[in-house]
Amino acid sequence: MTGCQVMVKPASSRCNLRCRYCFYIEKPQQRVMEDETLDAFIRQHIDAQPGDEVLFAWQGGEPTLCGLDYFKRVAALQQRYANGKRITNAFQTNGILLNDEWCRFFREQNWLVGISIDGPAPLHDAFRVSNSGKPTHHRVVDAINLLVAHRVEFNLLVVVNSLNSQHPQALYRYLRALGTPFIQFIPLVEQDENGNLSIESVTGQRWGEFLTRVFSVWVREDIGRVYVQLFDSTLGIWCGYPSQMCAQSERCGHAFALESNGDIYQCDHYVYPAYRLGNIHQQPLKTLNALPEAIAFGDNKQQSLSPSCRQCPVLRLCQGDCPKHRLQQGKSTLCDGYRQFFTYTEPHMKTMRDLLKHHRSPVELMVMLQQS
Repeated sequence: MTGCQVMVKPASSRCNLRCRYCFYIEKPQQRVMEDETLDAFIRQHIDAQPGDEVLFAWQGGEPTLCGLDYFKRVAALQQRYANGKRITNAFQTNGILLNDEWCRFFREQNWLVGISIDGPAPLHDAFRVSNSGKPTHHRVVDAINLLVAHRVEFNLLVVVNSLNSQHPQALYRYLRALGTPFIQFIPLVEQDENGNLSIESVTGQRWGEFLTRVFSVWVREDIGRVYVQLFDSTLGIWCGYPSQMCAQSERCGHAFALESNGDIYQCDHYVYPAYRLGNIHQQPLKTLNALPEAIAFGDNKQQSLSPSCRQCPVLRLCQGDCPKHRLQQGKSTLCDGYRQFFTYTEPHMKTMRDLLKHHRSPVELMVMLQQS
């Protein structure tokens, strides 16, 4: 049996920020996921996984709008239905509502927290404001300081957009000083019906420049100290392992989005009527996961590759990127950027791969670069 991952949106698209680039459309009638649906999902999600570990990913909108007592019920339900399996939780938040009580819960339950931050105040506040239009950076930093004080494991999720992509090295140095070594960069790619990028989106060229300039700092100063998801995933592929990231994976699929009413969609980027698989109140998640439509959605990533992608020397590293980023001709709008990044990093990745192959640390590469 193939397992699945589900991005749960217990508050649906409801949020307490008004980010300029958000692709969710909040619907006033949407409510917090009711207990009946929550109970059914937790039981079904555990049952749908063939292995001994089960990951729950709570996102939004903004999940803290459900309230802390809601997630205490989540923890109790997970314990009730665990059936000997190891349960882990990842919780993505903008951090605005975090306080000591929330952080004590995360620490006691050993939940991994993802904090959304787009850089120092001028970069972050240009895009992420409250519903009243006020800046939010200082409140996010306060939340990060609380997580550090309570020794909660957390990572930083950074949406790379048209503005902060222009300051790669300054942005990276700012992020690595915030109290966690774990950083994720997510490119903002929003296109209209004609395939034109929004003004907030990062272009392919800017994406490549951003990644290479951040990598040029990381490879000389931070190997083994800072963990950038894309860099780690790329090194893993060079070492013969599957990608850690769906965008770099050969196939999509089995990474669903769950709306608060129990509707399951193929992917969080495809929450449209055409990609609705069903509802967990009518069919259990294990059945939905095995539907031909779910399998076909995953296979389509390879089947829809452009001819030029199939001949590309870096295909095994990018696999054509996320299908949501592709233009009508099948190529990703970030293609040039990824090609620049993978080409630039190739000699360094090969060196680190060879060091690992001989049971040596990739950290030695920093010494080599300092001596060259």
